[in-house]
Formats: sequence, structure tokens, C-alpha cells
Amino acid sequence: MSGGPGGGLLVAGTTSDAGKSVVTAGICRWLVRQGVKVAPFKAQNMSLNSFVTREGAEIGRAQAMQAQACRVEPTALMNPVLLKPGGEQSSQVVLLGKPVGEMSARGYHGGRQQRLLGTVLDCLAELRGTYDAVICEGAGSPAEINLRRTDIVNMGIARGARLPVLVVGDIDRGGVFASFFGTVALLSPEDQELVAGFLVNKFRGDVSLLEPGLDMLHGLTGRRTYGVLPFRHGLGIDEEDGLRVSLRGTVRESNTAPPVGEDVLRVAVCAVPLMSNFTDVDALAAEPGVVVRFVDRPEELADADLVVIPGTRGTVRALEWLRERGLAEAVLRRVAEQRPVLGICGGFQILGEHIEDEVESRLGRVEGLGALPVRVRFAREKTLTRPVGEALGERVEGYEIHHGVADVTGGEPFLSDGRGQALDGCRVGQTWGTHWHGSLESDGFRRAFLREVAAAAGRRFVPAADTSFAALREEQLDRLGDLIEQHADTDALWRLIESGAPQGLPFIPPGAPA
Repeated sequence: MSGGPGGGLLVAGTTSDAGKSVVTAGICRWLVRQGVKVAPFKAQNMSLNSFVTREGAEIGRAQAMQAQACRVEPTALMNPVLLKPGGEQSSQVVLLGKPVGEMSARGYHGGRQQRLLGTVLDCLAELRGTYDAVICEGAGSPAEINLRRTDIVNMGIARGARLPVLVVGDIDRGGVFASFFGTVALLSPEDQELVAGFLVNKFRGDVSLLEPGLDMLHGLTGRRTYGVLPFRHGLGIDEEDGLRVSLRGTVRESNTAPPVGEDVLRVAVCAVPLMSNFTDVDALAAEPGVVVRFVDRPEELADADLVVIPGTRGTVRALEWLRERGLAEAVLRRVAEQRPVLGICGGFQILGEHIEDEVESRLGRVEGLGALPVRVRFAREKTLTRPVGEALGERVEGYEIHHGVADVTGGEPFLSDGRGQALDGCRVGQTWGTHWHGSLESDGFRRAFLREVAAAAGRRFVPAADTSFAALREEQLDRLGDLIEQHADTDALWRLIESGAPQGLPFIPPGAPA
């Protein structure tokens, strides 16, 4: 391509979790393998799993992984609006990578969202001026008629940027033909003009049995199906709202070797409310012989060799939940018995002596579990950094996303600069805490940490010497690219990206309600 804006495509879905994120990543990886300079984009993302770019901006982890599929550095332009739920009715609004305040759902959809349309269109235009193609991901369904007036992520962005729309449907759920037809039929004539066709996701069986239905769908809507992707285990990239360990299925499919040592290692992750960046434990699940599960009852900690308290958008609320469930008492028993416990970000804060919170819960001073000599004060400004350090003699890279400022008054530092200067965290015996997300993705450190855990747990577990988390991610993204290349009409997809939706697509009544 030369001159003018690059091509574009919006990947929408009939429902949430229809496969928009993985299809977007798959198209991105297919394109970059063809020599196309491509970028991902999601105008507005609601997620508690986020990432920090090199310039210190917070974006959704799914967009960071899609950037990896494109083999480019993620930037705030790729996810200009991020909503981080703080409860049933409110979210923190992150604009161009920086938090700008808390807002109720009514307040956001009542006016703020529509005012952001110009901002997200500007971000998309800047990306299209830099890249040959931009593959955009929608949110939920474009046929959410109660939200269409203020929509900036589905048909709002498609109309504003004249993007062709590909609608993805999860056939494994059933009802995919009705979902495809109904999605189009509930859009206005102007929106329908941009809906080019459909992509079937998660199909099991003989495609020839599906083809009569696809022909009838074409007859009913005038729109073709651009591919039928078969069901594959373990293809999820970093999750937005689910509780799946995104690499676990991939690792179990691709790594058939038994554990290196004689024992497995069992990891229990406390499923605290508003859990954030639970993708931290994907790196543990990637190790042969490590079994990761999410738990919410104290008895489920009994046979665990390592207990992880993960990050959360509501540290005080999560602390109360641990106490109400009896999990706090079970964790403290482990601490007293010198059995391994790891707290990450909010989990680290929970393990401390007390929390001064006038930001998230606004409850002031709250007593922590007292397992680590740490006092936490919540600052108005959010820490967003990509630090590098050392732990257990190994290099560690991570990223920080937190309001809590930790005052460590004892113990050993968890992470240092390699010259004896403490950088972050605390360790007392077999209780560890750190603000750094992503540290377990550093292969050498992860192996050293697991060796310590195994020794403390009395397990004859040995981490594999050759597990590369980065390589597993690349393998996963290549599998997504393979799906698109092998099971979609890529020539037709490229025509959509380059030239837009076909002209003369028929209107399907009744259209959007007046």
C-alpha cells in the first residue's frame, strides 16, 4: 500500500467470548507473515488484565498480545480507552494509558463515552497512517441496541472510520445461524452496509455438513462466510474477563513429556474478588509437572505446595473476602508452618501489616494479615513502570500497575538491582511478596523460585531446563496464524482489508428500532 490511510477491518462478534480476540490475533499473525506491516486496535476494552507499555501507558493485555502477534511494540494508541471494574456499578477509566478517574456505568454511557469517539478515531487514524493495515477488535456484540447511541467500539468506530466488519460466531455454543442473522437484522441500514460477512469459530466435525446452512445464510443475508475455524484447545491469548489459564491447554497439548522430577508441584491461586492480572500464573502452568488451579475454599489449600494471592482491583475487599471464607486463617497457618506463599501486587499488600486506603475502598487504615513486615499507603497517582532487576541470582523483568506504596521494614528484599540495592518486595522465610507482575515469565528466575518452593514443600520436583515461556507464546500465536491461513479465505479477507465492504449489500429488516 502507498499513500493515504492503511487498510482496516473490524472483527465483531455475536456475543462476548465468541473469539474476537483470538481471531484478531490470528489475522494479525497471518498478515505479518505475508510481509504486511500491521497493528491491532481496540477502541475500548473492559478488563482487569492489563499491561504496561515501554512509555509507561496501561492497556489491555489482549492488545499487548495482539501487538506481539504483529511483532510490534504495544502502545497506548492500540487501546485508547481501558475500563477497569471496581465493583458492579463503577470502573476506573484509563485514557491513553493513564487513569482519569472512577465513573459509574450510567455516567460513562450517559455522556462521557460519546465524547471519546473523536479521541479513539484520532488514535485509529494515526495507526492507519503508520501501518499498512490495522485490525480492530470490537466488544460484546454490535447489536447491543441499548448502547448503540454512545457506541465507540463496534459500529460507532466502523462508521466513523468506514471499516468493513467481519462478525465472528462461536458455533460450539449453538445457535450460530440465528445469531449471525439476528446481529445483522438489528442494525440500522447505515450500519448494515459495513457488515461484509461472517466467520464461524470453534467448529467440530465435517465442514461439508455445515455448508448447506452457510449457503442458506448467504441467501438470507446476501453476505458470505469468510471461513470456518475448527475447534482447537488452548488457543486463548491473555484473557480479558475469563478465568482460563490461557497457556495451560497449549502446554498440555504440545508438551507430552512427563515431569522432569519424581513429583508434581501443586499451585493453588486464591480467586479473590476483582482479580487482576491472573495471567501471572500462566508461566507456572507452562512448566511440565506444575498443576495450577484457582480455589475459593480453605480446604483446597491443604495439599498445595505453593499458594498464590494474586493481584486485585479491590485490595481491601479481597482481604475481607479471604477472612470471610476462612482462607486468611489457612494462609496464616501455612506461613507459621513455613510452607510457601506468594503475594503479587494486591496479594503482596494483603500479606502486609496494614493498609492505608483513601483511594480504592476509602476505608482508611485496615489491618492486613501481618505475614510480612510491610506497611502500605495508597497514593492517588498510579505506578506504571517496566522494571528490571535480579532475584535468586537470576535476571527478572516485570511491570508494575498499582496505587499502593509499600514501606518495607524488615525481612529480605525480594528483588534487587544485583548490587545489593533493594528494588521491590519482601521475603520472610517461605513467604514472598512483590508488586511486579510478569516476573515469573523470566525463565531463569521462575526455575530458581520453583526449586525453592519444591525444597520447602519436600517435593522431588525438578523444573525443566528448556521451558521458554516466550517461545511458547510465539508457538501459540503461530497456531492462530495457521488457523486463519488454513481455514479462512485469505484472498477475500485481504480484499476486505484493502478495499472495504462490498457494495450493494442488502438491508435485512427490521433494522435497528427507532
